[in-house]
Amino acid sequence: MTNTRVQVITSIQRRRRWTREDKERLVAAAMEPGVVASAVAREAGIHVSQLFRWRQQLCGPTRPSAGFAEATILPEPRVAGDSSSIAVAPSGSIEVEFLAAPQLRISGVVDPTTLTAVIDALAKVGRR
Repeated sequence: MTNTRVQVITSIQRRRRWTREDKERLVAAAMEPGVVASAVAREAGIHVSQLFRWRQQLCGPTRPSAGFAEATILPEPRVAGDSSSIAVAPSGSIEVEFLAAPQLRISGVVDPTTLTAVIDALAKVGRR
């Protein structure tokens, strides 16, 4: 004989009270690889948004995962009509696009000190 739990709601209030263990079990089941969260919610008799709310309460807010940005390196510009391979004065820029913020653009010669300062500042923001 299996140990099955049945909850009978007899009061006018139709709200169910879920224990922390029940919430943890359902959230863990929904986070299994290949499992569809809406199917877990439907099987438990709750709305999928409730399941997501429990996941946020138990696991904390989800953050977008850090990834690598696409970088393009262009050849140094050459003086037009000059067959010798003498490059013009170097120039450059750093452009950073944030997911939920405006762009950051630093134009001009990008020296290692400036580049290091930008990378350090962005790393500090990412750790918050």
